Amino acid sequence: MFPETLKAGYRSFIDGRLTDEAKRYAKLAEGQSPEVLMISCCDSRVSPEVIFDTGPGELFVIRNVANIVPPHETGGDYHGTSAAIEFAVEGLEVKHIVVLGHATCGGIKAYANPAKPLSKGNFIGSWVSLVEPAAALAGDPEAPDYLTRLEYSMVAQSLKNLMTFPFVRTRVESGRLALHGAHFGIARGELLLRDPETGEFKPAVDGAGRSLSPAAMIGRAVE
Repeated sequence: MFPETLKAGYRSFIDGRLTDEAKRYAKLAEGQSPEVLMISCCDSRVSPEVIFDTGPGELFVIRNVANIVPPHETGGDYHGTSAAIEFAVEGLEVKHIVVLGHATCGGIKAYANPAKPLSKGNFIGSWVSLVEPAAALAGDPEAPDYLTRLEYSMVAQSLKNLMTFPFVRTRVESGRLALHGAHFGIARGELLLRDPETGEFKPAVDGAGRSLSPAAMIGRAVE
């Protein structure tokens, strides 16, 4: 039987969003033109559309274990993430690519603490082996904040790997495409943005330089 929770959700969609945004859906049926490609983890707790409060057609989202962008290569058999990146950049001509990491990432833990069934001999083990270059830059694996630093480092590594794709590099160097790194804290809902100059992850701010951290936003008057 199809899950009842999904049928209930669809019923709510029909009664609410579909009715309220009928014109938008009619237009989306003709095609899509998102400006942002979001590369996120497939963790069920991290939903880019919810975090950034976007509607249908606004984000082109790629989700995989540990938000990994593999290096560009043409060998092998299947390249799901690379194919989606190519479609977003070459086909949809997105203007921004955001790599979104997150706290308590299971894929990062699978690399840092290899154990059955997440071994090198199966799909997950093989995939998370791509974390290795990031781990080399994450510092002491015995440090208490190692997993967080490894999450940050994986975002940076994915951004670096994006630049190995010729069609990405060409657009970045010509100013037609911008790359961004971010990290979402599940427990507090805090978004950190990566400074491209220093590599540091800092709390997001608005256009006026005001903090967008949950604590700072609580009680702020609507402008």
